[in-house]
Amino acid sequence: MEDILSVGIITTAHGVRGEVKVFPTTDDVRRFKKCKTLLVEHKNEISERRVEGVKFFKQFVIIKLEGISTMDEALTYKNNTLYVRRKDAVKLEKDEYFITDLYGLKVYDEDKKYIGEITDVIQTGANDVYEITMEDESKHLIPAIKQCVLDVDMQERTMTIHVMEGLFDI
Repeated sequence: MEDILSVGIITTAHGVRGEVKVFPTTDDVRRFKKCKTLLVEHKNEISERRVEGVKFFKQFVIIKLEGISTMDEALTYKNNTLYVRRKDAVKLEKDEYFITDLYGLKVYDEDKKYIGEITDVIQTGANDVYEITMEDESKHLIPAIKQCVLDVDMQERTMTIHVMEGLFDI
């Protein structure tokens, strides 16, 4: 599992004082208000920056980071990613997982028959959908609902599913 987690992508500068406009890649945008520091990608390096201010504007987060004081400096961060350390990430409830941790899970049915591997997570609003790539490279989608996903074992990196009728032939 990765030690750092993506929480946003800098889209552009905001204003003349070095603030950056961020498209959040986290479910909880209010998390930025609690951040004291963020890891910032810039010129293929990641450095830690103190968060000096946070505002919300439409679907974006406006962040003032230590060491960026002009619009021109902020523009050099365009299209770069913001991260948090896993230890500083939001605490997950039971049966909640970071999307990045689901990639690569080996998927089995109730009879322990290997089905494939999770290769994508699609967020639909109602519930997530997991894309499973089979050994023959075909892809199938399963809903991330309790009736289908029976068990997730992060230690073993496995998921057990109930193959609902009509879901796919295995």
